[in-house]
Amino acid sequence: MRDDLIIRPVREDDHAALWPILRDVIRPGDTYAIDPDISREELLTLWCEAPAASYVAERNGEILGTYYIKTNQQGGGSHVCNCGYITAPAAQGQGIARAMCVHSQTAARDLGYKAMQFNFVVASNMGAIALWTKLGFETVGRLPRAFRHPEQGLVDALVMFKAL
Repeated sequence: MRDDLIIRPVREDDHAALWPILRDVIRPGDTYAIDPDISREELLTLWCEAPAASYVAERNGEILGTYYIKTNQQGGGSHVCNCGYITAPAAQGQGIARAMCVHSQTAARDLGYKAMQFNFVVASNMGAIALWTKLGFETVGRLPRAFRHPEQGLVDALVMFKAL
């Protein structure tokens, strides 16, 4: 990763730049269990406002990726967070997702979380699985045929976990 990448909290004035990035990853329906037809307002609320924290990764003022942290469960499970990451299609392969995942672990600890769990990693998303595994996440569960992939049909989803 180059040293000029900045990861900072999302600001409202980022929404115009975030929308096409989020839309272009969500619309194909092949990696996230989010309605591909979700509206701009609903998606920006889901990604930027509902979570405990949301961040952007930028270089030279250009947003290249984004992630959120949210509490995975309430009550007795509130010490475990969940995160979602999206890299702008044009910025993939530049270490952005890696940098965001590393940053999110520190941010999650700072927010008081003791562990991070990815609830629904689509098994056909081999790049994400390889990266999360390399960063210390363990596959702790497999949900058979849990995701309806637009091209591959029903595929498994993984539950991945890492203590912080």
